[in-house]
Amino acid sequence: MASFSQDGGNEAATDQVLVEGSRFTRILILNRPQQLNALSFQMIMKLLNVFVAYEKDPDVKLLIVKGNGRAFCAGGDVAAVTQSVTEGDWTMGAEYFRNEYTLNYIIATYSKPQVSILDGIVMGGGAGVSVHGRFRIATEETVFAMPETSLGLFPDVGASYFLSRLPGYFGEYVGLTGTRLDGAEMLACGLATHFVSSTNLKKLEESLSKVETSDPFAICACIDQFSKSVPPKPSSSYHRMDVIDKCFSKETVEAIIGSLEKEAVIARDEWIMSSILSLKKASPISLKITLRSIREARRQGVDKCLINDYRLCCHILRQEASKDFFEGCRAILVDKDKNPKWEPSRLDQVDDKVVDRYFAEVRDANWEDLKLPARCSLAAKYVSRM
Repeated sequence: MASFSQDGGNEAATDQVLVEGSRFTRILILNRPQQLNALSFQMIMKLLNVFVAYEKDPDVKLLIVKGNGRAFCAGGDVAAVTQSVTEGDWTMGAEYFRNEYTLNYIIATYSKPQVSILDGIVMGGGAGVSVHGRFRIATEETVFAMPETSLGLFPDVGASYFLSRLPGYFGEYVGLTGTRLDGAEMLACGLATHFVSSTNLKKLEESLSKVETSDPFAICACIDQFSKSVPPKPSSSYHRMDVIDKCFSKETVEAIIGSLEKEAVIARDEWIMSSILSLKKASPISLKITLRSIREARRQGVDKCLINDYRLCCHILRQEASKDFFEGCRAILVDKDKNPKWEPSRLDQVDDKVVDRYFAEVRDANWEDLKLPARCSLAAKYVSRM
């Protein structure tokens, strides 16, 4: 395939996102395989530049996004973010998230179809640059998760928008527990639009590279030639929707755990016990923020969800009520002892007024809310893709 150059900062930034394609198609390749394509600041800026440029380019009809190596994208480079905040100023981390969320919004409102090939690990920020797009292709190699509550964060990148639109209360389950989903489960719940075997991906890309239109129906028909219906495994959590809806519909995290524990008394179930353990190991304040974020998102557009995410992140970076994000990154990503010391350590110690403050504007004279770019009406009609 021909190679297309696109300004995106220094040479290192260019290497981290490769751009290939044909006359009407551009293929964006996330290229930090040793870091599982975790999104660096340079990658985010590069992607912002190319998405904006190609939306204006009449010759570009379709964007394909994929990852190099065994991951699509394992998330944002949060370890680098916490280090930059520790060494400098919290606003350095805020700038990272400001640009990431702006990219998420542009993808969610993009006027041209995006096909994301999720052949491998898809977590956190990786979901942000794919699930908001028009077409999401899962494979037998796909592993999806939003594991932020175990890091002292919350499912950000506008995840509250798409999690709140999954069937029943499956979004609460996925967001609170950080459970991993395979490709068939992604397809079943709507996080993926298609399932294509890894062996057919090359043929699919070749077919898509010949498309000369932005018509989503034509592109969907092209993908349909290679896609197949794959039901979730018998052991899949998606077959537990009765328990999920019963327990994860409760108003508080405490009530959710209590309801799961009652179910565990009725039947000793490994899946229920695993869900309880995941919730009890996560950051208490992150769990409360996450539940409220998903619940409020049911009545919000993707723009408001991203604005809320930015507020939440700024409060977290300022370490106003808790240092859990920094502690979680230390325990999981840096020291890897997997034994974070959460503060507060229990759900009943998390003051509701503190949670309220996380959703409010930051009290700093130099701070301002996330200001998302104006989008044309053509782009805006693509917002509701779930």
